[in-house]
Amino acid sequence: MDTPPTPALRRAVRGYLDHLTVERGLSANTLASYRRDLDRYLATLADAGVADLASVGAGLVESHLARLRAGDDAHPPLAVSSAARAASAVRGLHRFALREGLAGADPSRDVRPPTPPRRLPRALPVEDVIRLLETAGPITATGDDAPLALRDRALLEFLYGTGARISEAVGAAVDDLDTDEGTVLLRGKGGRVRLVPIGGYAVEAVRAYLVRARPGLAAAGRGTPAVFLNARGGALSRQGAWGILRRAADRAGLPVDGPAAVSPHTLRHSYATHLLDGGADVRVVQELLGHASVTTTQVYTLVTVERLREVYATAHPRARG
Repeated sequence: MDTPPTPALRRAVRGYLDHLTVERGLSANTLASYRRDLDRYLATLADAGVADLASVGAGLVESHLARLRAGDDAHPPLAVSSAARAASAVRGLHRFALREGLAGADPSRDVRPPTPPRRLPRALPVEDVIRLLETAGPITATGDDAPLALRDRALLEFLYGTGARISEAVGAAVDDLDTDEGTVLLRGKGGRVRLVPIGGYAVEAVRAYLVRARPGLAAAGRGTPAVFLNARGGALSRQGAWGILRRAADRAGLPVDGPAAVSPHTLRHSYATHLLDGGADVRVVQELLGHASVTTTQVYTLVTVERLREVYATAHPRARG
């Protein structure tokens, strides 16, 4: 069936997404994912003849979430992580409806989302990170390709030197940088802003880019304040930054496909893991990463424990006993 959702259902979802935007400060990417999840949920409600959220029962919520995991003729099965996000969107919508008086009960209250498998973040060894950075291009680059080579090196040094998310890096403005002090203001999830130090190598690469490359790139654009620009002088996109990393990883002989593929988050994971390996306190790393809770950061301590086990197993004469 292709029954359209009622105006009441559409208004409820629109109000909930507005709430997430204004009150919760969710990122544009998260909001877009929630919108897709809820559009699919509304289609389920409409096909079931439901006119408003007050008429939804727990069985309908459970059957919708089960169908997401099983898939149907029009949709492949969702991965556990995607199904968990969809469940979160649906449960959040019903909590919002109850709070706003759009429903007298929350039918999703006892519905438990699937638990994603615990996966440790993948960190590159320091020598692989160095090889990756160096293949992006030297900070002494000259010639016609120099502006983009300088930008690519500066971007990757910035990501590893600050632990920034890819969205934070491409969203950074020139005025957010202080290369004299070696700091940058990063705008993270939920509108949170943090000041983080930039490593000396990253400062050197960013300075070379700002002096010798960015002015020429900016001349082709319309005066965007973004630090990192594309060849047309506009702000570099997340997809563009992804492509820069992928090309550098390929040249460095690092995997670019499959579960072990290098991604922008790989550099963030490596940043956190290498700090903890070097003796940094987990709460300091929490602040540097912009995590709201130290629980999120503690997953990196598991990575370092795994590394310790590997070293022990290969180095201690009685490790296998």
